[in-house]
Amino acid sequence: MHRLSTLLILALLYLVSTGAPYCLAASPAATPFYTFNQSPLVQIFGLPAAESATIQKPGKFWGLLSSDVANNYTFADDGRERILLDGESYRTTFAVRYGIADRFEVGADLPLVGYSGGVLDGLIEGWHDVFGLPQGGRKQAPRDRLLFDYQRDGRDRLHLATSNFGLGDLRLSGAWQLYQDTGATSGRAVALRTSLKLPTGSSERLRGSGSTDLALWLTGCDDYLVGQGRMHLALFGAAGLLALTDADVLPDRQNHLVGFGSFGAGWSPRDWIAFKLQLSSHSPFYRSELREMGWTALQFLFGGTLSFTPQTALDIGFSEDVRVSTSPDLGLHLGLSHQF
Repeated sequence: MHRLSTLLILALLYLVSTGAPYCLAASPAATPFYTFNQSPLVQIFGLPAAESATIQKPGKFWGLLSSDVANNYTFADDGRERILLDGESYRTTFAVRYGIADRFEVGADLPLVGYSGGVLDGLIEGWHDVFGLPQGGRKQAPRDRLLFDYQRDGRDRLHLATSNFGLGDLRLSGAWQLYQDTGATSGRAVALRTSLKLPTGSSERLRGSGSTDLALWLTGCDDYLVGQGRMHLALFGAAGLLALTDADVLPDRQNHLVGFGSFGAGWSPRDWIAFKLQLSSHSPFYRSELREMGWTALQFLFGGTLSFTPQTALDIGFSEDVRVSTSPDLGLHLGLSHQF
């Protein structure tokens, strides 16, 4: 992983220095990463990505193929509750957004979700050694194992040890452009977004929760042109609430209302490239004394966007658990988007 990130940084620096023939119509610096907490006990619910503050124009389509790979290892035992999350999760999402009228947009997300023992344990241990990060018991655990297990009062409440891959929970979405100012030197936008997650995935295999979840959130951006209009500096953020019906996964420990939000910044030295940092957080999905379940999560994402044509862009991002054990140790996000 250390070699991979080093090569990525060198490649981005090379592209900046040499230039590129294309640029995006909208600045990639003001667009959040299309991802969220990939913990196996969180991603089964309808927690949304922040999304762009600018919706699609009438008759325009936006499509996304994204892939998230997350490596989990955490263990905790407080005498009454015991949890072990050891394995890798994979989420591939096909998303589409369509402008149906002036200032209105609809969309859908179809995810494919899977789990396995993975192959990244050794790389992550090396990453932690190089940067002096704590291993948290990783070196004492079997490598490349899949085992998600939760016990309460000595009883098994959740257990998954078999690799699987299949359909996740379908999401339907809508958006309303509340405000948009595309001035000569700045661009500000605010959108009200909503999503409805339907229980189409298997809750027994942690590809879904079994609940129907409704999210409502505001997302905004403030994008400035500087340096004679050659560079973009942007701030973006989102905040909202998620309401959940009774789930099949740990229903007696479940919270039915979750708050979430994110804040980030982007710098685009050329129209075709941007570097971005993002903090994402949400309140607990469960009532528990364990940090893996009952603490507010805080996740840091960093990376950038490359645009290959005026309509096509690739997001490359990495995630780390700022608040340890509330999200995966390390995640990789790739998102290829195209506007039709």
